Amino acid sequence: MHELAWQTATDTAAAIASGATTARAVTEATLARIASRDQVLNAFTDVTATRARARAEAVDAGTVTGPLAGVPFAVKNLFDVAGLPTRAGSLINRDRPAATRDAVLIERLEAAGAILIGALNMGEYAYDFTGENRHDGASRNPHDTARMSGGSSGGSGSAVAGGLVPLALGSDTNGSIRVPSSLCGLFGLKPTFGRLPRTGSFPFVSSLDHLGPFARSVTDLALAYDVMQGHDEDDPFCAERSAEAVLPGLDFGLGGLRIARAGGYFRRGMMPEAAAAVDRVCAALGVTEDVDIPEAARARAAAYLITTAEGAALHLGRLRTRPADFDPDVRDRLIAGAMVPAGMVIQAQKFRRWFRAAVLRLFEHVDAIVAPATPCSAPLIGQKTFVLDGMELLVRPNMGIFTQPISFIGLPVVAVPVAGAMPMAVQVIAPPWREDIALRIARFLEASDAAVAQRPKEW
Repeated sequence: MHELAWQTATDTAAAIASGATTARAVTEATLARIASRDQVLNAFTDVTATRARARAEAVDAGTVTGPLAGVPFAVKNLFDVAGLPTRAGSLINRDRPAATRDAVLIERLEAAGAILIGALNMGEYAYDFTGENRHDGASRNPHDTARMSGGSSGGSGSAVAGGLVPLALGSDTNGSIRVPSSLCGLFGLKPTFGRLPRTGSFPFVSSLDHLGPFARSVTDLALAYDVMQGHDEDDPFCAERSAEAVLPGLDFGLGGLRIARAGGYFRRGMMPEAAAAVDRVCAALGVTEDVDIPEAARARAAAYLITTAEGAALHLGRLRTRPADFDPDVRDRLIAGAMVPAGMVIQAQKFRRWFRAAVLRLFEHVDAIVAPATPCSAPLIGQKTFVLDGMELLVRPNMGIFTQPISFIGLPVVAVPVAGAMPMAVQVIAPPWREDIALRIARFLEASDAAVAQRPKEW
């Protein structure tokens, strides 16, 4: 059971297909690990054991098949799961009726044979970078359980890094897949905005929200991504593009790709361990060129304005009727957003169009850009500030200083983990709709041992 805890989704599916084990055995081992380990990690808020066992029996009977047949997965609790109220990390949402249908991405993973194990802890209403939840407690980092898992998809990062499941789904509005990937040492994919449908998920900022997977290998990440692709008419932002499989091309190396390092804003504001992670990846890729992403600091500021204003508009009724039931940090940020003048939001959206065009021009000369994912490794749970370049900064907003300018314009990014005393990750950023490029680079780094999903020592 100990070794199974760190087995990849691909290896698990192969073992079941070959008859070396059964889906029921894998499911029971997964449920046993959750029962014992999650008392410490606090990654899960709901375990769907009855559903999982029934699904495993169907896999073993041959009535459910697919490339992920028998592979356990879990989802951030803002995904609709039939029979459960969709919490979105909040107290208020627990009063909602249970969902009657699964989110579309859950349906697609299950159509590929995967087995849903449960729903995962998250920051309230996804407005968080720490993995701390006032109502459900903090999800803990498996590499050091005194430390943060990152947010807002903290339970997703904790569950995959802690060996509870090989795959998890999260959401990323300003960095909520990439930050937990960095702090927990995982591969994570934030796809192009509009690539994967969000139907059946609780929103945060509809013009910025992305959904995507976490995994311990690039092959698993690409496989999960491939089976979830496809247009869905119920998500108005989901692009009408045919699915573009990336898994077949992962073993062809870099193939002459032009890769640059993000300079300027992205070279400042890092602790030494973050700089070392970027240096190691760039050395493995042979990167010698820097590119300056223009006005990245202004992009982050504009992303903040849009985030807080759109988020406030979504929650205005709850703020008026149940203010005491919010996490005070979330409530106060949303109230501030409700007071942002409309003219400032309009200016932020105008700047967003300019910034997107400026960044896309960079991709006329390079195929991908490497940047840090977080400014530091995981802070302690409860830690409010950290010191960077002699300045004391708040943890909660500033873990996303490098991710916000990228999600602001919807570019695809793979978070690539680099091992250390505590893990870190870099962002591999590609042009729109070119997830294949970012995943190919991640696979090259994984094969060269420059990138590794670091196994927690105590697990």
